[in-house]
Amino acid sequence: MELLPLSRAGETPVRALTIAGTDSGGGAGIQADTRTMAMCGVHACVAVAAVTVQNSVGVEGFHEIPPETVAAQVRCVVGDIGVSAAKTGMLASTAIIEAVAEVCTETGIGRGLAVPLVVDPVCASMHGDPLVHADALDAIRSVLIPRATVVTPNLDEIRLITGIEVVDDPSARRAAEALHALGAQWSIVKGGHLRTSSSSTDLLFDGDRFLEFSTPRIDTGNDHGGGDTLAAAIASALAHGRSVPEAVAFAKEWITKCLEWSYNLGHGHGPVNPLWRLHEK
Repeated sequence: MELLPLSRAGETPVRALTIAGTDSGGGAGIQADTRTMAMCGVHACVAVAAVTVQNSVGVEGFHEIPPETVAAQVRCVVGDIGVSAAKTGMLASTAIIEAVAEVCTETGIGRGLAVPLVVDPVCASMHGDPLVHADALDAIRSVLIPRATVVTPNLDEIRLITGIEVVDDPSARRAAEALHALGAQWSIVKGGHLRTSSSSTDLLFDGDRFLEFSTPRIDTGNDHGGGDTLAAAIASALAHGRSVPEAVAFAKEWITKCLEWSYNLGHGHGPVNPLWRLHEK
């Protein structure tokens, strides 16, 4: 695969911002985002929206950061450092979602604005633990997704957001259309959790055309942080000036390599591993 360029010594890298929650186990959330961004030649700025209590087995709890503090982090970073792309992850409440939406518009981040926004609409952990309040689902639909340059839910999140159960290609296309209808410029339906297939095919839709990105399925249970890593890789490629289809194509290859290099950790699901790039010649 063609890797994203790294900056030279003393050269300022391109910058991207992740607005998300932490993972105390280090496998997902902001930790996954910043690892991938670093390995993709991007300086990662962060706006912490929640602190989770979790490990490889599950999420035991989370603490929300006050909405005004989340927004202030975004405003502070963009005003001084500047970013070329941004992504969201865990935004646990309606108030946080609304604050993030408002500050993104204020700072030129989002669909139709100068800085592209990748929305990873995190609703629940891979173990099924809830990561948003129930009323926040409406805000994800009506406030967050309409600001997305690209929206990247997993299959469980698609079901929660659209009510569509993705089981095959026709239902995947219906889901992509439903996500686009909510206002996203591009929608992705990821096939990684559709384990009945020998390949993993992600479907990208812009309202007119469907693009497919397919890789062989990697047989591993160590896929913690996979969704965060894919979204962060898309944001990284966008920060480097790639188009959305180019960014998704890159991210699909990136996450496949991260799955190949995943490792055991704790007593549950180990993380995907973007540090594979360190071993590439």
